[in-house]
Amino acid sequence: MAPHYEVASILIPQNNSRSHHTDLYGEECLIVRRGQPFNIILHLKPGNGEFSPEETSLMFTVETGPLPQEESDTKVSFGIRESTLDTEWSASATNDPSRNTISVTINSSPNAPIGLYSLTLDQEGQNISLGQFILLFNAWCPRDAVYMRSETKRQEYVLARHGQIYRGTYKRINGTPWNFGQFDKGVLDICLMILDSNPKFVSDASKDSSSRRSPIYVTRVLSAMVGVSVGPLWAPVSGMCGQRLLRYTRKPSEGSFIFYCWESAVVMTCGSPPVARALGIPCRVVTNFESAHDADASLMIENVYDQDGKRISQGDSVWNFHVWVESWMTRPDLDSDFDGWQVSDPTPQETSEGVFCCGPAPVLAIHEGELTKKYDAPFIFAEVNADVVDMVRLPNGQLVKFGGSTKSVGRFISTKAVGSDDRRDITHQYKYPEGSKEERQVYKKAKHHNKLRQREEEPGLRLKIKLAKNMTEGSDFEVFAVLTNNGMEAKTCMFLFFATAVGYNGRAGEHCGYASDKVEVPSGEERRLSLKLEYEHYGSVIPSDRLIQLSAITFNKQAVEYYKAEKTIVLDEPEIEIKLLGEAQVNQALTVELTLLNPLPEALQDCSFTMDGVGLTDGKPITRKYANSITTVTEAKASIEFSPSSVGSTMLLVNFNSDKLKRIKSFINVVIKE
Repeated sequence: MAPHYEVASILIPQNNSRSHHTDLYGEECLIVRRGQPFNIILHLKPGNGEFSPEETSLMFTVETGPLPQEESDTKVSFGIRESTLDTEWSASATNDPSRNTISVTINSSPNAPIGLYSLTLDQEGQNISLGQFILLFNAWCPRDAVYMRSETKRQEYVLARHGQIYRGTYKRINGTPWNFGQFDKGVLDICLMILDSNPKFVSDASKDSSSRRSPIYVTRVLSAMVGVSVGPLWAPVSGMCGQRLLRYTRKPSEGSFIFYCWESAVVMTCGSPPVARALGIPCRVVTNFESAHDADASLMIENVYDQDGKRISQGDSVWNFHVWVESWMTRPDLDSDFDGWQVSDPTPQETSEGVFCCGPAPVLAIHEGELTKKYDAPFIFAEVNADVVDMVRLPNGQLVKFGGSTKSVGRFISTKAVGSDDRRDITHQYKYPEGSKEERQVYKKAKHHNKLRQREEEPGLRLKIKLAKNMTEGSDFEVFAVLTNNGMEAKTCMFLFFATAVGYNGRAGEHCGYASDKVEVPSGEERRLSLKLEYEHYGSVIPSDRLIQLSAITFNKQAVEYYKAEKTIVLDEPEIEIKLLGEAQVNQALTVELTLLNPLPEALQDCSFTMDGVGLTDGKPITRKYANSITTVTEAKASIEFSPSSVGSTMLLVNFNSDKLKRIKSFINVVIKE
């Protein structure tokens, strides 16, 4: 008869969290990564016999999900063996008679579903609950689907708590610092709640729980769940921290929120960078400038205008920039060539298999035009590679093409560099150089029959827009539309030039400038039409992204000749000066001085500085508000005292808000010493 052991208590050694790289989580329960052993210590009651692994009847059972079943691998039982196996759930044990303890090593399957587990000890029919633990994907385990070889990249794409998100235009790219917050207390709990709230879990909890073994499945669920977080309100956050974005999803009584695409990408990264990273999937935030939204799957963006140059609403559009997430994983459902970075869009604009979600699609499939590879490759391919055609609709309904481009979509695709705050251009990972032989072959493979042919320079009119050097918000400045006649004959035409406030997604707002003229352009000469943009007109209509779209159009209705040039500008924002008074030391008071010069020709009301930082502000932003207004060309200043709570490198993020200047951001890197 096997000896019987009575367990008095259980101890979880602290080295579990260190070896599993989970010591940064702000949770109290055991958090481990799959495919890697962890230890527990069983304290026995006095009077137990000597422990022998060969003779013991101890059995362990792990369960996850509301309906754990052995058939779906959401329930697994295993006994003590001489040594653990790295391919399946297994356990080994040694005893210390002097301390009356049994040290148990448990190895989880590298293919086990992730999530919240219960651990039970079974001895001859007597079950003893040993508590709960959370199992995550493991980028350090070679048998895990999310395994990464490089430790430097694992540090960047799994453990890094802050990063950069790129916005603006492709000619003026702005990096915005962001705290992902994937390790903050409560965030992992919210991530698991998101998985448990998805419709597939509601309809078949057992199947959904079992499917969570696959990062492909989990990533697709996250794309759908983060993407449906829409409602009647804008997210009332500073735009600096992913964990607070996540926490707003826990307050249904306050309504749901509309996230910008970069906020949704951050939420997906750490929560689809806080959710994917929190669950252990390596990922990074990617920005695509001049990103196409191909509504009819034609791989072509059709811009239709009336004869006065007004855009006629169409389903297609080109956003100044769009932000999505790349996740690292193998693709056993495809050829091994497609392992690696996969694109997922947490703000899906079209349905996929009846649900608003997008991806994951292999980046290599987009690069090579392999549009039959799952999931949603055609839509993502169009985002970076669609052609643009400009047409005018005549009174008789006829559409006349007058312009277009094979090169304007998908520019300066950007992500944060590994180990630094620099921007890394990864356009080459998504497509071959524009106009190259390889690029043409990819388009043919993608069956892009509507592809515009590259047009060679031809005699005729050429239209372009030139910008001023200083375009700071609050200033007045001039921009110019330049019409050049490369033909042999003089041309007479109408010349229109107008400015429109525009959102980051390309949605037009109110006009803020207009000029027109009838010009004759002799052969070989040029004519300029100036447009003065005055703060008096643009200040009240531009969005917080400070984007203005300039459109120049010239036409001769009798000759049915139309030419158009467009350029989106981003106004420079004032800088926040950040100055630390002293050396940053853990648990020691430190003061930071913040200064911003009001560049506007009017006073600012409701001014405030907000600062935040991992290990700096105790997980909560610190805000200083102004009771008085800040007059023009006057500095807003604030001194804030705080006490760093942890040693190491981090980032201090600062945000300035007022009634007229909003979301002004800056940061400094801080090294906290003991």
